Amino acid sequence: MTHEDLMTTVQRQWDSAVQPSLERLVEIPALSPAFDPDWAASGHLDAAIAHVETWIADRGLAGATTRVLRLPGRTPLLVVDVPATSGAEDAGTVLLYGHLDKQPPVGGWSEGLGPWTPVVKDGRLYGRGAADDGYAAYAATTAVEALRATGGAHARAVILLETGEESGSPDLPAYLAELSEELGEVSLVVCLDSGAGDYRRIWLTTSLRGMAQLRVRVTVLDAGQHSGMAGGVVPSSFRVLRVLLDRIEDAETGRLLLPELSVEVPANRVEEVREAIEAVPNLVSDGIPMPADVRPIVDDPVEQALNNTWRPTLSVIGAAGLPDPDEAGNVLRPSTTLALSFRLPPTADPEAALAALRTALTSDVPYGARVELERSECAPGWNAPEVAPWLASALATASDEVFAAPWRTMGIGGSIPFMGLLHAAYPSAQFVVTGALGPGSNAHVPDESLQLDYAAKITAAVAVVLDAHARRD
Repeated sequence: MTHEDLMTTVQRQWDSAVQPSLERLVEIPALSPAFDPDWAASGHLDAAIAHVETWIADRGLAGATTRVLRLPGRTPLLVVDVPATSGAEDAGTVLLYGHLDKQPPVGGWSEGLGPWTPVVKDGRLYGRGAADDGYAAYAATTAVEALRATGGAHARAVILLETGEESGSPDLPAYLAELSEELGEVSLVVCLDSGAGDYRRIWLTTSLRGMAQLRVRVTVLDAGQHSGMAGGVVPSSFRVLRVLLDRIEDAETGRLLLPELSVEVPANRVEEVREAIEAVPNLVSDGIPMPADVRPIVDDPVEQALNNTWRPTLSVIGAAGLPDPDEAGNVLRPSTTLALSFRLPPTADPEAALAALRTALTSDVPYGARVELERSECAPGWNAPEVAPWLASALATASDEVFAAPWRTMGIGGSIPFMGLLHAAYPSAQFVVTGALGPGSNAHVPDESLQLDYAAKITAAVAVVLDAHARRD
């Protein structure tokens, strides 16, 4: 195998086979079950599964099998099992992950673009699910196919394509348990659902933050009262909430105060952040469309990256009990409800964090106001294992041959719950968490797009890693 032949084969497959099928996948409104409670009746998730399964089956990979698992009451899972090439039968199993469910369409797409209308413009494929994460199924399959076509090697490769990731992967643990004996020894996990700091190199995701969410309602009256009559006598429910939140967050700096929510940032992750910022100086801030007169919390880009990946944050993501200003009367409202979203450091204990939050919000409440907590949940973050020498060498080779730029690492400020699940299931495996969600890809928002040339290069880089994994000592 030569890397030149590999890259030529991958690009040819993307142009002739992948892109046309991916465009058809964009047309399927396969909303994740959190956004389509009637997903089973609507059939869109099944349509996405069927479309991709047919495409993979038509590739004619010798010995490969495809099947759809359907545990009762759970979203379907597509499993593609490709046997190892000759000589790599003892290299373990490679698990390649992607998902086919999508975020809701939302409004505000640019003129000529739409969530279910694939459009290719300036080297990008626009449409919901193109970048997050429909391309992953095609990239994983094409990487394996290109290796076989060019004389490369790969271990047994199992491609898992779930349909509930955008809902937090609630069904994945059950499927992993169902498949545990069948999968055997997983020695490499490749996840193509992550991001890139730029389009010049391959980026390895090394950490993901955990999360905790809850709703807190403070009630001070059974019914609203005239503010002129009750004001100064009955405490404001909003003010009580302010006091409670001040126990959790420093309002001046945004720093979270509960020790259970923070960890010491590992030295190697700090160094990786510095190297990433050297490569892309505005790695974090460039992707955020802030108005010109709004300043970031800190100006130092290294501190911005650490704040975004290894330090806890609080976002108030919803509220109830507050009427629209145009409809607001002079009423001291009976209650205020806030939906609180916490991002936690990758190694923080989410259960301990949630317990500490509950205590802070419900203990010694001012004026004896009634506090109710609803819809609380939490999930762990993820901190990648150290990169093995063979993988570091493979990434260096892919960087030189495919990108002509050194690979870099990055933490992700969001949460991908299934990564923690996979790491717990396969603690000895190496992890390649990467993806084509680079600048301007607009996942979850209008104008989602996939940079096609970069996606093809990521495919070739994954093939290089698979080949190195099959040949490692």
